[in-house]
Amino acid sequence: MRNLKRVLLGIFILLLVLAILAFVLENQQSVSLLFLGWAGPELPVSLMMVIALLIGMVVGPLLSWFLGRSFRASRKRLV
Repeated sequence: MRNLKRVLLGIFILLLVLAILAFVLENQQSVSLLFLGWAGPELPVSLMMVIALLIGMVVGPLLSWFLGRSFRASRKRLV
């Protein structure tokens, strides 16, 4: 049973890596991001998507932690 789980996990990781590789290879055209008058460098679409994903992975938990902290502080004041 343990070996079956390892094999299935290995297959899932392999399929995920292949999907990411296909996404990167299919999105090689360069784009420039324009935000509030600031034009970024021309980078491939896949790199822009990975950067946006990484920023979201950092900002999301930080925002959740900050909002949870302020919520707990306001609850303490009520008690």
